Amino acid sequence: MTSRRRFAALWPAALCALTSCGIPTTGVVEAGGPASGVPPMIRVYYVVDGTLAAVPRRTTAPVDVAKALETLLMGPTDLERGKRITTRLPLPSGLFTATPIPTATDGPGPPPQRQGPSDLMTVTEREDGITVRLALPAGRLSDLVAAQIICTATAAQRVADPGAEPVPVTVTGAGGRRLESSGVRCPDA
Repeated sequence: MTSRRRFAALWPAALCALTSCGIPTTGVVEAGGPASGVPPMIRVYYVVDGTLAAVPRRTTAPVDVAKALETLLMGPTDLERGKRITTRLPLPSGLFTATPIPTATDGPGPPPQRQGPSDLMTVTEREDGITVRLALPAGRLSDLVAAQIICTATAAQRVADPGAEPVPVTVTGAGGRRLESSGVRCPDA
């Protein structure tokens, strides 16, 4: 048998071996959600040696100002605290909600409840600006606290809508102090 005849005789067998591996065909298999890629990065602004500093954080999509500010309120991680990164904002785990004092006829009152981030801050986003109301005692809204919030909100807005111009962010404390800025003086990472 010549090499051409051998090739012609083996070709159909080789083709069948290459196209059929013995695995039966199946339909579409649903297994989890779509591929999501790399989670987006946001910048939250903490304090290092009395100065505002941008700290990168991964977050779940979609990025919005409220989510970024909630991340800010959770405070620096243990690793970041080891690098002298702090915050001037009160951390939710250390604050308690006010509860009425029970009278003698009421019986024992409920124990104080710890506040979460949503109890400390209310965020309202509009096309013309972002308003943040803080439930801080009077006098606790310092310029540095407001800068942490304004810069974090502005950075989140830039991630959420990269082509948009930054809108003004207004921060109001419980004592009525109000600070506003568009985040133009926020330090980069």
